[in-house]
Amino acid sequence: MIKAVFFDLDDTLLWDQKSVKKAFTATCEYAKEQDNRIDVEELEESVREEAKKLYASYETYPFTKLIGINPFEGLWANFQDREEDFQKLKELAPGYRNASWELGLKKIGVENATLAKELSERFPLERRKNPIVYEETFEVLDDLKEKYQLLLITNGSPDLQNIKLELTPELVPYFDHIVISGAYGVGKPDKGIFEHALSLMELEKDEAVMVGDNLMTDILGAERAGISSIWVNRNEQSTNDVQPTYEIKNLTEIVEILKTLS
Repeated sequence: MIKAVFFDLDDTLLWDQKSVKKAFTATCEYAKEQDNRIDVEELEESVREEAKKLYASYETYPFTKLIGINPFEGLWANFQDREEDFQKLKELAPGYRNASWELGLKKIGVENATLAKELSERFPLERRKNPIVYEETFEVLDDLKEKYQLLLITNGSPDLQNIKLELTPELVPYFDHIVISGAYGVGKPDKGIFEHALSLMELEKDEAVMVGDNLMTDILGAERAGISSIWVNRNEQSTNDVQPTYEIKNLTEIVEILKTLS
């Protein structure tokens, strides 16, 4: 019998991709106001590409993969966490942000170090302006809170993930526990973080179900830990070797699935 529901945060409850897109659009539109040669979409694409390449070149890359911190989080995170690896990220972050925008501008034929620095400082502000929660999130959490224990299990830097939760404070009270990979020491899909979540709830693996949008972290990790999974496939992606227990397009479908499991 299911007693608890584990939820992923980014792009499951929070629409992180849309928040990032809005931040890029606003920042690139500002860039165009400063230099009308700039094409907004072209600049966004080039900065995304350059940021990913630069991010993968740092010695911290294996750690960011282990914890689950993506390149675009690096464009606005401060990494105020105390652990040594996060301190390295904190030192790298300002230069990484600046270089991503400078290289992105250069790629589209604009060499302007002053503008690059300005954009690198503007993007974090724009990202903080745009926390977006899926419209069905609170409806579903309201429905489940009275019937199940709820736990949030999210990859990332504790500092950054907590900022996201501070920007959407209504989410926090729904959860009995919040597990952040950077605090635990390893991220999804490592089965250890799921087993840690079970131990916090004092539950067996057949008493919980994992809800998430990412096959290779949320669903694979649940599978490794022997936990049932519900894949939120809003964009009708195709599955690969990872097979979720259930597949849905909207969070509201969870309620009926849980009724059958109970």
